Amino acid sequence: MALVLRTVAQLAGVSLSLLGWVLACLTNYLPHWKNLNLELNEMENWTLGLWQACVVQEEVGMQCKDFDSFLALPVELRVSRILMFLSHGLGLLGLLVSGFGLDCSRVGERQRERKQRLLILGGVLLWAAGTAALAPVSWVAHVTVREFWDETVPEVVPRWEFGEALFLGWFAGLSLLLGGCLVTGAACCARAPGAAGRYPAAETQYLRHPLEMKNTRLTV
Repeated sequence: MALVLRTVAQLAGVSLSLLGWVLACLTNYLPHWKNLNLELNEMENWTLGLWQACVVQEEVGMQCKDFDSFLALPVELRVSRILMFLSHGLGLLGLLVSGFGLDCSRVGERQRERKQRLLILGGVLLWAAGTAALAPVSWVAHVTVREFWDETVPEVVPRWEFGEALFLGWFAGLSLLLGGCLVTGAACCARAPGAAGRYPAAETQYLRHPLEMKNTRLTV
């Protein structure tokens, strides 16, 4: 029973981490980190992402333009690009490492300690990926709130608000963190006695010296 729960926790952790990694990739490229609604022209909405700005018009549709210069971007958008790519790399590496360490994987079946270390390493990498995904989303949200309530800006000036990509990024980061916790927790759980004792006994039998086995037969 313990072995079944351990395997289920591993698969659930990897699946949840995979979902978080895919959502983090979508968050990076979606141009909906910030929204701007113009009161003078309600049929025109602006959206801002890490890579481009878009305007949505009722008659024309959505038109997007990529940012011309990386250095001309605000500091939170520049750092967010780097952190999101870091999250993608760490998440992918964590998924690969965790996949090799799963109990249902036939890679290195008799090297149980190595598989356990792979699971722990994969969980740590997934934690780091989740943190790297949550940091830029939370930073952009903080800057948006600070600018929205900035009293030095006249009230007639439109204010940026939260976009859908921010909520998607929060969900992605939490999924990666929770998936990493499940993977690491399953790796630290004690193995069932039957499963733990079967392989070493079999290996000891096959590694006995041929002369020792011959003497045993003569004694019998």
